[in-house]
Amino acid sequence: MIEKRSFESLGHADHGWLNARHHFSFADYHDPARMGWGAIRVWNDDEIGPNSGFPPHPHRDMEIITYVRSGAITHKDSMGNEGRTGAGDVQVMSAGTGVRHAEYNLESEKTTLFQIWIEPSRRGGEPSWGAKPFPKTDRSGKFVTLASGFEGDEGALPIRADARVMGATLKAGETLEHKVGQGRHAYLVPATGAIEIDGAPFKARDGAALGGGQTVSIKAIEDSELVLVDAA
Repeated sequence: MIEKRSFESLGHADHGWLNARHHFSFADYHDPARMGWGAIRVWNDDEIGPNSGFPPHPHRDMEIITYVRSGAITHKDSMGNEGRTGAGDVQVMSAGTGVRHAEYNLESEKTTLFQIWIEPSRRGGEPSWGAKPFPKTDRSGKFVTLASGFEGDEGALPIRADARVMGATLKAGETLEHKVGQGRHAYLVPATGAIEIDGAPFKARDGAALGGGQTVSIKAIEDSELVLVDAA
C-alpha cells in the first residue's frame, strides 16, 4: 500500500512568522484519517521567518527530530543545552519525563525544516538533546541513517523509539529501493525535487505513507533530497 498525501491536501496554519503544513493532525488541524502512521505522530513542514521562532514551551514522552532544509535553527532548553543546526543537519530531543525548549531562527533569512515526532518505545527517562551535521555527499544514491533507536547504527543520533530516520540524495534518473518490514510503517517526503514511487509521481513536500511487507522502488525524476522514517 502506498498512500499519497499531496502538499496541497495537508493541514495549513499561517501565523505570519510561521507558515506550517501538517502531514498529520496537529494543533487546530484535525483529520481522523490522519492521526499518525504507526509510531509516527507528527510531521510538520515549517517555514520560520527571520528573527522569530518558538518561545520556551514544554514536552514530555516524545522523540522530536528536526531536519533543517534551509537556513538554520538555534535550540535552547531547560537542561542547559544550546546549539545551532544548519541546512541538511539534524537535531534530536528525547523529552522523557519533561523538558522545556525554544527553537529560534536567528538568521536574516527564512528557515525551512521538517519537525517529526515519534512516540517513544517506553515512557519516562531523563530528557536529552543532540545535534550532528550530515553532509549530503555522504547520502548520494543511498539512504543514510540520521537518527535511530537501534544499537549498531553507528554515526546516527540516538532516539528512544523503534524507528529510524533516514536521508538520501538522488540524481535525476537514479533509483533506490526500500523494504518496509511486516508490521512496520514508513513515511517518505521529498524535501526537494520530484520522484516516482513504484511509478506513482510525488513532487517536493508531498508525503507517501508506505505499508509494511513491501519493497518500493524510488526513482528520481529531478535531482531530489529525500527524508524517510521507518517505524513500528
